[in-house]
Amino acid sequence: MLHRVVRDHLQTFLWELDRREHERGSPLFVKREFQRFVRCGVLAHGFARFRCAGCGTDRLVAFSCKGRGFCPSCGGRRMTERAAHLIDHALPRAPVRQWVLSLPFELRYRLAWDHRLCRAVLAVYTRALQGFYRKRARASRHRGGRTGTVTVIQRFGGALNLNVHFHTLAVDGVFVREPDGSLSFAAAKAPTDEEVDTLLGDARKARRRLGWRARTRFADLVKEMVREDLMLAERDALTRDKGYRVQRRADT
Repeated sequence: MLHRVVRDHLQTFLWELDRREHERGSPLFVKREFQRFVRCGVLAHGFARFRCAGCGTDRLVAFSCKGRGFCPSCGGRRMTERAAHLIDHALPRAPVRQWVLSLPFELRYRLAWDHRLCRAVLAVYTRALQGFYRKRARASRHRGGRTGTVTVIQRFGGALNLNVHFHTLAVDGVFVREPDGSLSFAAAKAPTDEEVDTLLGDARKARRRLGWRARTRFADLVKEMVREDLMLAERDALTRDKGYRVQRRADT
């Protein structure tokens, strides 16, 4: 259904964006993502031929777009491959807990355009999470324990709204080096609400140390956006006999 809708209306959609005087049109990378998606899985745009040496049966497999935007087929395949890799080669045979960190609305917008800041906030969060496990291990008389995490950055919410947040798989415990040099695993108990609040407080304190740099870069971007909006509003008021309406959009 999605492929048919995009295929039937893509050119009209792009043409409507480009023809508007007060719009810049869609970015080139967006156009390429749509165009590759339309060709995804279509034999006319290329395919590989496989033949069984035993029975002689042929099968044609169309090339995929390998997009990272919204292609369900390519996204589902990449998700399955990544999950299999983590299970078979990365994660140890130990309990794993998923942690999800949701961020304030203002910070989501900053991280959406500033990838360096996004990585910095993620580093602060994972250090706080690993420190949380080490602290609990010391309380259980397991000193020098280490844990590990794998994080996926999710950029959208369930309604396709801009919502940068982190999904983290953490080994739910610590590995401790024994006197004979071997490693043993000490599983952690389920965290209490108070412990989660403490963890968030530690992550928030560390994140605020990045605040001055984030505010400066974000303020420069906002000033530029406001300046452009004022110019567009002024031109719209001079060329059209109608008021300029501003709509506020917020995540729900």
